[in-house]
Amino acid sequence: MSEAKPNTEEILRRLSEVLDVLKRISEDLQDISKSLKDTAPRAAPSPTPQTAKPTGKTVEDVSTMFPKELETMLIFEDKGAFIRITPRQFLGSENFAKIASAVREAGGEYVSAGRDSHFRIPK
Repeated sequence: MSEAKPNTEEILRRLSEVLDVLKRISEDLQDISKSLKDTAPRAAPSPTPQTAKPTGKTVEDVSTMFPKELETMLIFEDKGAFIRITPRQFLGSENFAKIASAVREAGGEYVSAGRDSHFRIPK
């Protein structure tokens, strides 16, 4: 038996489908990039453990700031002068934006450090 070769119309249809998928991926990447730029640390120096003044926030206080579905995606750690929040999994642009917004409202920031990227909220 011989295999039927796809005709030109079929190839063009498939290429069109691939282009549609690539366009959607590009739009998603633009959304993620915008979210990351919106949450990037500002020019002001960030507090370090030596200069931050603890106010008494606990891991429990910080974890209750998030809805349960977001809280389960995060690891909360007490690091002395701040609470460190690390994602357990890929968050996606929508969840990332929600978490970044809550962190900013609490006076925190996003620290971009490759695989060690995290959010932190001063105590």
